[in-house]
Parts: sequence; structure tokens; C-alpha cells
Amino acid sequence: MKTGKKDVEELYLELERERAARQDFIADTRSLTFSTKAGVTSVEVAIKDDIMQYQVSDLAHRQIADRLQIPYKYYERMLREYPKLLDDNINGWLYKNPERRMLRTLDGRLRAFLSDRYRRLDNLELADHILPVIKEMKGCEVVSCEITATHMYLKIINKTMKTEVVPGDIVQAGFVLSNSEVGLGAVKVEPLIYRLVCKNGMICKDYAHKKYHTGRQVEDTDNAYELYSDATLAADDKAYFLKVRDIVSVAVDESKFLLTVDKMRLAREDATGENPIQTVELLGDKYLLTKNERASILRHFALNHDFSRYGLVNAVTRSAQDNPDYNRATDLERLGGILLIDGLVSNKLSRSADLHKVAEKTLPAAA
Repeated sequence: MKTGKKDVEELYLELERERAARQDFIADTRSLTFSTKAGVTSVEVAIKDDIMQYQVSDLAHRQIADRLQIPYKYYERMLREYPKLLDDNINGWLYKNPERRMLRTLDGRLRAFLSDRYRRLDNLELADHILPVIKEMKGCEVVSCEITATHMYLKIINKTMKTEVVPGDIVQAGFVLSNSEVGLGAVKVEPLIYRLVCKNGMICKDYAHKKYHTGRQVEDTDNAYELYSDATLAADDKAYFLKVRDIVSVAVDESKFLLTVDKMRLAREDATGENPIQTVELLGDKYLLTKNERASILRHFALNHDFSRYGLVNAVTRSAQDNPDYNRATDLERLGGILLIDGLVSNKLSRSADLHKVAEKTLPAAA
């Protein structure tokens, strides 16, 4: 499994730092001015008598392009080759079709450009509600945790709930809790299988729970203003997090764990074909894997000398450890679960599916 922060304490310190550094605004789009120089776009936000400036993140660029219905390839071309045209497009359309947007900023960067109905369910509050529950769960341990630019992850195993796929191949039950503060998906609790022999983590799409970020529209205003915690939402937030706590407290379900292990045993009998190179290429085409990802999967697939579907699942989840990006590594751990649950027969492979659609667009397709 991909490792992230050293421990939960380090994660929590970063959550507290981000809480102190972040600023959120509700802004009329006519109060925003975008300008691009040397390939870097900044936005000025007029707040009463003050002007705040933030560098636009890659994600915010994508969200702006999507909101203005500008194809992203063309948006990128303007950014590279004709920045004035990009600025004219953004500023012109935001002024012509004014609306209120939520701007989420951190460390001098505009990290998200969201609807004013977006409900802020922040990582620190989630951790405050969930970590005590995990601590009380017998045998549970956080084995990996991280905060990326787009997500927070907590990956937990239960050391008391384990079995063998075959003699000597021990797996443990667990779950993954993830949240995005920037509009890239719901709070999710997903089952996790942890394989001790290689420390791989496989995330199963079956039995996952999701809670979405949708709230009431904030009050109307013509100006940008800083958004603080809304006391009127406190009761709703408390009820919401109590529901998440309930889901987490029963996330490690023995019957569902054993059903998943049964599927792992069946996958050992499902051959992927006589050509592992072709199998990995078909897999890469279907799920838009990069050359490096394909090479890593093929290397582990060949080294293990197990060309069953179970062997391919393990090669995919093992390759997650090689990936430098924690978000992408988690996608690969989810892909292992997809291959286990949905099956993998050559005639089922096609270019019609996309890993990121299945994973709720956790990341744009890797370059």
C-alpha cells in the first residue's frame, strides 16, 4: 500500500495548519479579474476596499473551463500560446453571465472554483469525528494517511479480522475513508483488503458508502465576502458527521469481507490468457494507464509468475506502491477491486470504460 504521512499525528498537524491558512469567499463573478503572465494565471478578488490575489491551481483552471463551457484542450492552448485571449474569455464570460461562486483558497492559491451551494465538509472536522471512533474499534490501525491537493485519505485495517486466500497468503479486512474539500467527490467509506505478503491494499467498490457535499444556497450579495463557519448549519453538520461515524463503526463487516475473499479464491482459477504483455496492454487501454503504470504492472505480473486474474489484481495493487502520486496510487488500488469484482476476460476488455469514471473522477486522466 502506498504510504503517505508518517502517522496520524503528522496528518493532524497538517490539517490544523491548513485550517489556519485557508480562506473561503463567496464572490460575484463581476468582482473577479483574471490575468495570465508567463504561463501563470492569477485572480484578483475585490473584497470591500481590499484586493486579494491568488494563483489559480490546475484544478481551479479545470473547474473554470467546465463552468464556462470552454473545451479544456482549447483552454490549455490559450494558456500556453495566447494568454490574453484566455484572460479575455474568462473575464468576459464571468462578467456577461454573472453569478455567485464559492472560492476556496489555501497558501496563496485558488484551489477550487465551486457553486455557492457547495457544502463545506472539511477534513479537520471529519478527522475530529472519525479518529476517536477508529481508536475505539478493537484491532483497528491507520496504516496509511495523506492529504493531497484534492483529497484526504485514512486507510485502516483490522488486525483481528483476517483469513487465508490460500495457505500462507493472509489478508486482513479494513476500509478507506476519503474526503474532498474541493469538489472532487463525496465523503466515502470503502472496504479495503490488505494482503500481508506484499503489503498491497485493494479497495472494493462493492459495499461502499457515500455522503455528498450539497447544502443550502448562501444569502445573496453583490460583493465578495469571506465565508466563516455558518452557525445555522451546526446542527446539520453534527447530524451529518454522526451518520458518517455510524458508517465507519460498522465499516469492517466480516460477512462482506469473507464474500470478497471468496471472490479472490475464484479469481485464482480465472486465467487471463497466454500473453501477459497483451493482457496488460488491453488493461492499460481500457483504463487509460500511462506507460510507466503499464510497465510497473507488467513487471510485478511477470515476477509473481501468476497469470490468473488474481495475479493481475495483485500486480495492479502492487504497482500502486511505485506510483509517486498518492491520488493516482489510490486509483490503482481501486482498479484492483474493480478487476476482482467485475472480472477480466479478454473479450470483456474494451476502450469504453474509464477508471476515473468508476472512481468518480478522482483525478483527470494521467499524462
